[in-house]
Amino acid sequence: MSPVPPSPYDAPALVAGHGFFSCLTQDGELLSLDREMARRFIERGNIPLVIHAPATARMLGLPPPGQPAPWFDLLELFAFVHPARPVVPTPRGLALALDIGDVPDKRPEADLLPRLAARLLADLKQVKGTEAQELVGALAVRLAKAGWIWGQAVTDVLGVSAPLPPEVMQPGDALRIWRNLPKWEETARRPPPGSKPVTPAEARARLTALLGPDSESRVGQADFADVATAAFAPRESPGLPQVVLAEAGTGTGKTLGYIAPASVWAERNGGAVWISTYTRHLQRQIEAETARLHPDAAIRRRHVVVRKGRENYLCLLNMEEAVNVAPTRGNAAVIALALLARWGVTSAEGDLFGGDLPGWFGEIFGHGIVSAVADRRGECIHGACPHYQRCFVEHSIRRAQEADLVIANHALVMSQAAWAQIQGVHATERGDPKDGSPPEEGAVPDEDGQPTRYVFDEGHHLADAADGAFALELSGLEAAELRRWLLGAEGSRSRARGLKRRLDDLVVGIPRLETPLDAAMLAAKALPAPGWSARLREEDEDAGPAEELPPGMMMPALLLPMREPVSEPVTVNPTEDFLRLLREQVRARTAGTGRDPAGRETGRERRGNRECDLYPLIPGLAEAAVTLARAMGRISEPLRTLVVRLEERLRDETDTLDSTSRGRIEAMIRALRRRALSRLDGWTAMLSTVATPPESEVTPQFIRFIRTESREGQRRGEQDVGLHQHWLDPTIPFAAVLAAPAHGLLITSATLRDETGSIQEGEAERVWEAAEARVGANHLPMPALRAALASPFDYAAQTRVFIVNDVAHDNLDALAAAFRTLFLASGGGGLGLFTAIERLRGVHRRIAAPLEEDGIPLYAQHVDAMDNTTLVDVFRTETDSCLLGTDAMRDGVDVPGQALRLVVFERVPWPRPDILHRERRLHLSQGAPGIYDDRIARLKLRQAFGRLIRARNDRGVFVLLDRRTPSRLLSAFPEGVAPRRMGIAATAAEIRAFFAEQQAARNSLP
Repeated sequence: MSPVPPSPYDAPALVAGHGFFSCLTQDGELLSLDREMARRFIERGNIPLVIHAPATARMLGLPPPGQPAPWFDLLELFAFVHPARPVVPTPRGLALALDIGDVPDKRPEADLLPRLAARLLADLKQVKGTEAQELVGALAVRLAKAGWIWGQAVTDVLGVSAPLPPEVMQPGDALRIWRNLPKWEETARRPPPGSKPVTPAEARARLTALLGPDSESRVGQADFADVATAAFAPRESPGLPQVVLAEAGTGTGKTLGYIAPASVWAERNGGAVWISTYTRHLQRQIEAETARLHPDAAIRRRHVVVRKGRENYLCLLNMEEAVNVAPTRGNAAVIALALLARWGVTSAEGDLFGGDLPGWFGEIFGHGIVSAVADRRGECIHGACPHYQRCFVEHSIRRAQEADLVIANHALVMSQAAWAQIQGVHATERGDPKDGSPPEEGAVPDEDGQPTRYVFDEGHHLADAADGAFALELSGLEAAELRRWLLGAEGSRSRARGLKRRLDDLVVGIPRLETPLDAAMLAAKALPAPGWSARLREEDEDAGPAEELPPGMMMPALLLPMREPVSEPVTVNPTEDFLRLLREQVRARTAGTGRDPAGRETGRERRGNRECDLYPLIPGLAEAAVTLARAMGRISEPLRTLVVRLEERLRDETDTLDSTSRGRIEAMIRALRRRALSRLDGWTAMLSTVATPPESEVTPQFIRFIRTESREGQRRGEQDVGLHQHWLDPTIPFAAVLAAPAHGLLITSATLRDETGSIQEGEAERVWEAAEARVGANHLPMPALRAALASPFDYAAQTRVFIVNDVAHDNLDALAAAFRTLFLASGGGGLGLFTAIERLRGVHRRIAAPLEEDGIPLYAQHVDAMDNTTLVDVFRTETDSCLLGTDAMRDGVDVPGQALRLVVFERVPWPRPDILHRERRLHLSQGAPGIYDDRIARLKLRQAFGRLIRARNDRGVFVLLDRRTPSRLLSAFPEGVAPRRMGIAATAAEIRAFFAEQQAARNSLP
């Protein structure tokens, strides 16, 4: 018989780590337990106060606690009491968020948790008498009914119980937040911006105002603001943007340096400057800096907008569907949705990923519930949605149209530019350019309007972002997803409705619309059917075709315009047939595979991702590509006809169509173009060239290859397979589609140039030319203005760099021992960077518990159940903790002060030796592939080193655990920093001495 849950006021408490467990018993006794004792304590039926129940269970070696959670998780209570408020999910993090002082610097014990619970429940009392009381009370009653473990305590504090009086909000209505959110109102379109320039003096004056009278003066920052003004000068001719390349060393203060002239230009010209950076985390960092420009949050909200892709925001239509089916999904779904509702009505922007929903929310309540209420599949119906005027995304879009500064990310900016180009093609085909934008100018305004001024921060990532935006992938998952969007769930439990159900009442009884719709639905069966991945894995030829049409049935032309005549019947699924041949070619061309006696693949490569060149083709692949191209045409042509006829209906029935129907038709036209036609046209164009190998003596425009890989959402053992197409130089479409139509661009980074340390004649010019090629400036007709501003830091005094020469790179035990030794030498504050996830996990397994025993918590990307942003927040808050990560932790992590004082790189970050790199190395290295590889490695080392010193008082150590490090890479480190090669023991001793010297200097201060 299950014990009755205790009141949180007298529940025991448990703080868990890798090597320690602090327990406060119900009798008030504070105990230190080992893992086995702590697990027995829980298994005896004790229901404790904890922080982050899934992480606690993992530390105990127990399965996830599930939902409703059987423990009093303080994070759940925090999410209810303080929604949309950041908090680090650790005892110290909660104490700081709740303004509880006297928390020990070292590891907090379990006796802190009852104090945190008491403070949260006391804060909840403050809701009484406020406007939020009715909603919060209704949600509390619904949560209690669903069995939320905090439900009774919360309803007691609020003084509510079921049933609620009829005149107040009822528990079920409290979940329907779309009824209570504000509406946006349509306004007149903003006129085009002016072209008045910003002078250097004006930029410096604005910078001085932003910094305030008590801020530190930085000469380099003022010079940066001065240089940046050139990007805001008037454009002199179409296609000739004003381009500035500015390398600003760490500590220059480039964020305020470009905000100063950007804000002056925006205010003077009535236009928006789009500031783009690489990650969502960096977007928030830039937004935080704009508080100096507009200290009042309400005013800042009008002038500064953060923009992300639609898939990042809470979709109210998905929320409505989730709420409607929640009672059939159990109490766990109700609890999660109730807490999401509490957040949704409080959130400033409805940003689920990287916004004000805590990053740990999905870890505790399930990532599936968060993904389910986002538009992750591109199914937005725009104006046809009943919640359109309350939509978070639409609010954001309209605010961005009136804002001065729009803070976006490279992926969004690139994808909008790519889509704007497609829109321009559609408009040109119709002879009807939108908004008067001439076709020769390139992009047509998208929903945000095409910006004229850009600032690209973290500009060294532009090529990577362009590579993702302008690449093409015809894979099983991509094609199956399109089929699902067109045909719907096809018998699965998915709620996907399919195109026919979404359009049926708009086309029924209208043969001109029904005919192409039916033709497209039948033709869409050529895309991979449910279960395609399992069928692809089967190697028994007797398994039969993936899917057949009824006997004798052909894909009909239906008198629609076809790009190629079709005469042969289609009796097998052409996409699955093509994918099968792609998979066969990868298996045939990659090393390490064979067959065991049972006929299964063997070898080291069997479970990993594999890739091979497209050419030469195996027998049958060229013919399969031609057949599939025809099948794609059978889908796209009726869809194109449907779009044309829907547009005709909008024009011809202006006086009879109601507003709802008009909005739905407009939304469907947009979705058909973006979700289906643009993809099908790209696939068809790629497939039509498969049978023609590129000429061997000609530099290719595209790189095409085949890849198999495991993807999220696939069952264990299943792999996706696809044909991939990338631009050889992805900065070419970036320059043509985005940069050339713009009026001005500032591209900045701390690592634009690869300074080799060479004193050869012309070396400085070659370094700049390479930097321009990396960001696409070399493809623009007008040369860019170049500027390099040195870091204000004294790296020779503030840092030390060591290359450890006695750790075997292929010995995981030795590598783990080296990390443990170094982290102990620094007393924590260490960031360990890895080039391979498996080595990261192996090191973590070996050193987490020993470090914990010495009071150094260890966190790790790809190990801990936290997203990257939350991990960095924990690392920043727990100043003696250590963090292991990969590339995402190397770039753009800003952790000033003692929290980051040691960076350890496990080996030289050489570029990954895949097909993409091979081809770019061959064709873009200007005959020096070795120099090309060295440049990539040096720039990665510079970026990693740049994480170390973020302020004048920082001191730090950089260690490279690769005795094979060539000396030619050491110019990656700043001038005056002399890397020293020595053993691990001597390195640890030097680290201890370096930080002891720093501590002695601090102690000597008055």
